[in-house]
Amino acid sequence: MTQKLLILLLFLGSPFAHAQSLVWKTDMNDAIMLGVEQKKPLLIFFTAAGMPQNIQNEIFSTPDFAVWSRDNVILVRLDLSDQNISSTAMEQNVRLKTAFGVEELPQVCFAIASVKKGKTTFNKLGLMPYKPGGAKSWISQSNLILNPE
Repeated sequence: MTQKLLILLLFLGSPFAHAQSLVWKTDMNDAIMLGVEQKKPLLIFFTAAGMPQNIQNEIFSTPDFAVWSRDNVILVRLDLSDQNISSTAMEQNVRLKTAFGVEELPQVCFAIASVKKGKTTFNKLGLMPYKPGGAKSWISQSNLILNPE
């Protein structure tokens, strides 16, 4: 009986382990370097304290999103209410929010970063707000932004 219970817990716990293994960058410079190195676009999640958790609970915490994000994007979380980051980093994050046209939080922006002669430029691919429908629908719509045909 104990062995069956352990197997059941392992089976049920494995999707949650995948969802918990997401690595979110919080420093934009680190994310840019990684994106350039891996030739992947950035998924920049603009958020702040007190924002609805729907996108995190229904999309980001799923095994489907964990697998998709690992293969397709560099995850960046920019919390615009984080009191633990420097004022320089906060100013940079707010400038990015404005430059990408993010008006409501939380919101995701897809962008490709490039660095030439020490200067970083961004190519905004699109914005993706939370939409009900689950992770598979959100991923499908994100793929249309990342791979327009």
